[in-house]
Amino acid sequence: MKKLLTFFVTLSIAAALCGCAGGTGASSEDKTSKEATYGGSVVVGIQQDIDGLDPHKVTAAGTKEILFNIFEGLVKCDSNGDLIGAVAEKYELSEDGLTYTFTLRPGVKFHNGNEVTAEDVKYSIERAAGLLDGTPLVSPLSIVTAVDIVDEKTVRVTAGSVNPELIYSFTTAIIPNGSGEDENADPIGTGPFRFVSYTPQEGIVIEKNEDYWQKGLPYLDQVDFKIITSAETALVELKAGTVQVYPYLTDAMATEIESQMQVLVSPSVNVQALFFNNADELLSDVKVRQAICYALNREEVSEFVAGGDATIISSAMLPTLESYYVDLNDTYGTTGNVDKAKELLAEAGYPDGIDLTITVPSNYEFHMDTAEVVVEQLKAAGINAKIDAVDWNTWLEDVYTNRNYQSTICAITSDMTPGYLLNRFVSDSKKNFINFNSADFDTIYGNVLEAKSLGERGILYKELQKILADEAGSAFIQVPANKVAVSNELGGYKFYPVYVQDMSTVYYVK
Repeated sequence: MKKLLTFFVTLSIAAALCGCAGGTGASSEDKTSKEATYGGSVVVGIQQDIDGLDPHKVTAAGTKEILFNIFEGLVKCDSNGDLIGAVAEKYELSEDGLTYTFTLRPGVKFHNGNEVTAEDVKYSIERAAGLLDGTPLVSPLSIVTAVDIVDEKTVRVTAGSVNPELIYSFTTAIIPNGSGEDENADPIGTGPFRFVSYTPQEGIVIEKNEDYWQKGLPYLDQVDFKIITSAETALVELKAGTVQVYPYLTDAMATEIESQMQVLVSPSVNVQALFFNNADELLSDVKVRQAICYALNREEVSEFVAGGDATIISSAMLPTLESYYVDLNDTYGTTGNVDKAKELLAEAGYPDGIDLTITVPSNYEFHMDTAEVVVEQLKAAGINAKIDAVDWNTWLEDVYTNRNYQSTICAITSDMTPGYLLNRFVSDSKKNFINFNSADFDTIYGNVLEAKSLGERGILYKELQKILADEAGSAFIQVPANKVAVSNELGGYKFYPVYVQDMSTVYYVK
């Protein structure tokens, strides 16, 4: 009989993989639990509309941060970066690393009042893995070959190959059996809050799940995620007290609001870059891409936009994932090299410079501010850049989905795995919105998939980052600090090493 590794042993591996087990920064938990009260409602300002309510199909990080409150997987991430049991109270992993056996937590109910069954779990994982129709909705789960019901409280998931990071994909939402087929159905999950309503361009409202399995949570009765696309409007609402939480402060906003509200700061999980469409006629030339990378003064960008609080990077990896990150800032330098940029442009056949369009989602003040600094920097190298400011839905369709753009400033976010930040650059990836195409990158990523240990993967991930930097797939800029405005009346706000707004622990203080 194969030896089984218990859930708790696996958790220690999970914490090491995340690289954030020591916490992610300040929180508003300095207010003691004795001061916490139940009830009340909170308005949370968000910068973009959501891209759907189906947890297996959404792609935008700004949507996932909200749905975290509605849906849960078999496991979930906590604020320390550890995996904890959610719909499953424990799991066991076979010695060969191919079979995961989940024991469901008793008494977990969906928001419709029905208790979660093994059939619900089987349906959810099969749907996400593509076993129902051949189309994986959660790409890492595509290696799942079978989901079997052992008994009413036990589900066995079998993978076709070993992936030490696969456990993180079991954060995928568990939904009622068959519910994903009704596109117009209200979302039903097991999370601390249940869905109430969604109004396009306005926001989404959720309310307390009275049957939530984790006793004592949530504190709040209702949370209104309100779309605020302008920094000026956000400041007005924060000062007026009509918005109690706003998680996307620029440095200037933080300075202006800090006398009236708590301003909490933590390392973010966002990798900001000037992303290139590598299939564009101009940017298909590696020397042009490298020239732009040399022309950027990343330190100046951080100072002007992030108050010097950002971490400067030249890689699509979070420095907090220490076992997988490699510092490549020496590749192009951090203060700019205009002469080298001009030299490369001349070699590429553009001695008189080039024109460049940078498409930016206008609702993100941080990206807009970054774009303005970048445009001024590029002028010195003969790069005439202009900003094309578009609304979020347009950006999502034109840039991310249809890849109809030249360059863009935005950020990619991590889930819990280093692979998530790099697998998007495989040439045939659906997430490869920059159209990066490198045979060497594809080959090494193929080796990643065959690696049996996290140590092996770490070495390969560093090689991938170097290829991406050397070939100037994009000009990576910084990992911004995450600055959040929280009302002085609130406590319990937590930072996570993933992009979420967990409102279950937030409460009003006496």
